[in-house]
Amino acid sequence: MAAIDDEGSAAAGGIVASEFAAVRATVDTTANGPRLRLQDRRTGRVRFLDALELEMIIWLPEGHLTRLLDPSADRWRDT
Repeated sequence: MAAIDDEGSAAAGGIVASEFAAVRATVDTTANGPRLRLQDRRTGRVRFLDALELEMIIWLPEGHLTRLLDPSADRWRDT
């Protein structure tokens, strides 16, 4: 599924990857409004982010984002 960007051209999803993670990002339009669909390529886990959540990430101070990126905080914790 393609989304339309600010300039009116089609913007398809894609994969963002590094040596630590691989995530597929697409725009989902099946809910009440468009939202970003993120899928962990390793586990298949999916998270949806709406415009407000995405803007919040942009405005986070660096220290807050750094804490969120610590994989030992949640990802590999035994429950």
